[in-house]
This record gives sequence, structure tokens and C-alpha cells, in this order.
Amino acid sequence: MNDLEPKVLELDIAYLSTFTNKIITDWGYIFYNEDQPMYYDANHAHIYDVPANPTAVIEEVLQFFQTKNIPPRFYLYNLKNQEQLLETLKDYQFKIEEFISPVQIWDQKVRTRNSESQITFERVTETTLTEALDIECSIKEFGGREVREKAYIEEFHHPLFSHYLLRKDGIACATACLVEHNHQGRLESVATLEEFRGQGLIGELIYFIQREAKERNLKNLWIFPINETIEKVYVKYGFETLGKFTHGHAYLSGKSITEIREG
Repeated sequence: MNDLEPKVLELDIAYLSTFTNKIITDWGYIFYNEDQPMYYDANHAHIYDVPANPTAVIEEVLQFFQTKNIPPRFYLYNLKNQEQLLETLKDYQFKIEEFISPVQIWDQKVRTRNSESQITFERVTETTLTEALDIECSIKEFGGREVREKAYIEEFHHPLFSHYLLRKDGIACATACLVEHNHQGRLESVATLEEFRGQGLIGELIYFIQREAKERNLKNLWIFPINETIEKVYVKYGFETLGKFTHGHAYLSGKSITEIREG
């Protein structure tokens, strides 16, 4: 791994561990959550190191997820060195897709937002949870209500998560989440209702969370866009791209991640 990857890995593992169970292995991690079998991030094998015996690793993962009645899948890292593992997965009839995953960090500059009186911000509470959840579950890239409802509620009750709601003219129309770990912040779940897009509301919400990160004395604020198109959007709001990784997803059944994101 280069110098950036260990930092990203630490943040990623900390984030995943908030809503799923973790088993540490010689080759990476197994994450599982039997209450949310269709939530991919909560149920998969993470492979970071190059396994000495790919067949043994695949058999281990298959057997584990079979006992949980959860479809097996792998998130694959260090792809350029995983040729043997990729070929073996194909022998087991796994389908494989690859992604470019940008890593961005806030430049620490606090920007002045549009001071429109009709735009307000608030922390999501039990009272406003349903409003925030409806926005989150409307975003097809997140997997819809089937995938996100239980996960969102678990996140809401976790102490590392702070969910925020933006209102315009009193209407809840955008949400985002700040996740904290070891004095680092991670921006997640940025979402706007379709009918309110194109009005600059995401930028307003991002600037608000950046100020929150500054007030909490977080060392950094990270974001991991789902693709390079979204990466360009965050550049406009003060995020710098530190690097890009090629990751893989191997699965036997169900939708690909690409299909989920495309709705």
C-alpha cells in the first residue's frame, strides 16, 4: 500500500464497523449483518492482501456466508496484484466489476454561504428522522428504501454519526452525515430531493458541515465519491483529490453495484 491507502483503510473499517459485524482474517476482513442481508456494504469479504491460496479464501468465504444465508460477495483491493484471485473467482462463476474510487480531502478553507433566509440547517432528531429518511431512501444510488432504511436508523443512533437536514422555505429537501473517528471526519450520505436539485443546496449543506468539522477541531474532513463525475462536483466545494484507487466487486447473484447506482 502507498501512504494514502492505510489512512483510507482505517477510515473505511471504522465506518463499516458501525453498522456491521467484523471478523479479522489473514487476508482481510469479513463483514456481515444478518438483519440486513441485502445491504452489500454490511455483507462482504474485504480482501486487501494478496492471498497465498485464493481457492482456500474463496471456500472460506462461501462456507461462512452459506451458514448465514447471505449471498457471498467480495470487495477487492490491490487489483493489479490480484490476478490469481480474479481468475479463481471467475472459475467459481463470480461476476466481477471494477470501479475508480477517488479519495478527497477538504482544503480547510471556510467559505461563506449564500445567506438566504429561507435556508436553514438542523441536526436530525427523533422528531425529524422520518423526513430525513424519506430523502435518503429516495436516492437510487444509495439502493433505495430496501437497502437504506434499517441502515440509516442504525447510523442515526450510533454516537459516531451526526445527520443533518437542510430546509428551504421550511421544507426538508437535503441531508448529509458527518462521521467521526480518531479526530478525523468523513462526509457521507449527501442527498437532495430530485425536485430541489440544481439550486445549489448541496453546496450550502457541505459548507455547513465544513464549519461543523472546524468547530469540532477535526484534523481532516474526507469524502469518497462513488465516481469521477461526483468527484468533480466536490472539487467545487473545496475538496482536493489525493488519489484514485481501482477496486473490484465480485458477486454470484443479485444486482451489481453499477445496477444499484443506476437504479
